[in-house]
Amino acid sequence: MVTAGFHTRLRASLAGLALLVGATALPEARTPVRAERVDRAPRFKAVAFDYLVLFDPDSVVAEAERVAPGQGRALVSLWRTRQFEYGWLRSMTNRYVDFMAITEDALIYAAHALNVPLGPDDTRRLVDAYLHLRPWPDSAEALRTLRRSGVRVIALANFSPAMLRANAEHAGMLDLFDALVSTDANHTYKPDPRAYGLGLTQLRLAKRDVVFAAFGGWDAAGAASFGYPTCWVNRLHQPPEELGIRPERTVPDLDGLLDFVLGDRNGAP
Repeated sequence: MVTAGFHTRLRASLAGLALLVGATALPEARTPVRAERVDRAPRFKAVAFDYLVLFDPDSVVAEAERVAPGQGRALVSLWRTRQFEYGWLRSMTNRYVDFMAITEDALIYAAHALNVPLGPDDTRRLVDAYLHLRPWPDSAEALRTLRRSGVRVIALANFSPAMLRANAEHAGMLDLFDALVSTDANHTYKPDPRAYGLGLTQLRLAKRDVVFAAFGGWDAAGAASFGYPTCWVNRLHQPPEELGIRPERTVPDLDGLLDFVLGDRNGAP
């Protein structure tokens, strides 16, 4: 159960978490995941993915650089920070709009803060860049491996339904998901427990049977607090958040996630 103390610590940490989300450049992608696994029964029945575990948010930097030469990286970093902050703040204050609207609002703020002039066409191109993010090199094969192993695969993300579907279709990965679950379904944003609960509603499984794969340390803490067995896919190689709770496993890529869900290649659980 999520405690009042957890929410208090979460609110106190928002600014620092947002800076972590927005200010750090992503490292180079690792080589695609290896398909071969130990032939054994999966340890879990399903995996619920935050979308940024599968799609590289830095895909928008090139478009930002075209719009604001020399300032693209700074614009995207501040923009991403405000995206998450606005989601958290709107969730806390019960002033919901979907994540596509938040994405546009956050972009306008970032452009004003950095004195980047944006016309309507610039704004639309940049916001639309979030509809065709580039998948990480290991994403598609990891999803195929899970499905071949009998593990159900869903997205469970703050992205709007249109954002989830557009990205999956653009990457040719739509058929690799059993469902695309947006927190828009109950007008919440992670780390609200009601947002994580949508995964159980969709899958009709017990928490212990569903691994949550988190991209951000704050999301890993929220999912673990909700009760999911949580694997933090720490592509940014960041230190853990000091929120009083840790994920069950931290890995650098999806090969590590497959080891957690399907069993390590050396046969260890």
